[in-house]
Amino acid sequence: MTLTPNPALEQKVHRTTVRVRFEDTDPYGIVYFVSYFRYCHRAIEEFLRSCGLKPEETFKNVQEGFGLPIVEAWGRFRRPSRYGDLLRIETRIQEIRAKAIIFRFEFYPEEGTDLLAEGTANLLAIGPDWRVRELPERIKNLLSS
Repeated sequence: MTLTPNPALEQKVHRTTVRVRFEDTDPYGIVYFVSYFRYCHRAIEEFLRSCGLKPEETFKNVQEGFGLPIVEAWGRFRRPSRYGDLLRIETRIQEIRAKAIIFRFEFYPEEGTDLLAEGTANLLAIGPDWRVRELPERIKNLLSS
């Protein structure tokens, strides 16, 4: 899987900081892989807020008749993170398609440059009938600007 972002979208990077909690770790105090995906979801929410979008109206918008479920996620875990660590998540849009948004994530120590983990999440636009539909123009415009 390629992680090369779209150069036009590369400039928009949002940084989110998370502290590793005990519940995020395995019995050895290492971040359990599923926790990274929860961190990614939190980072998507903060990214949306930074673009002027309310997550609670973006993931499921009854009024406009669309939802944005995550239909695919990918991760590579390069170095362990431990209980108590402060992580910096750099989130960007890798690609905006007609019916999908692909977010890209990179995890670093709060004050470091060693890549700890990376991944992507693919959000697909669906209608009230659960069928794939076009992304609303409003969403595309706010995420692209």
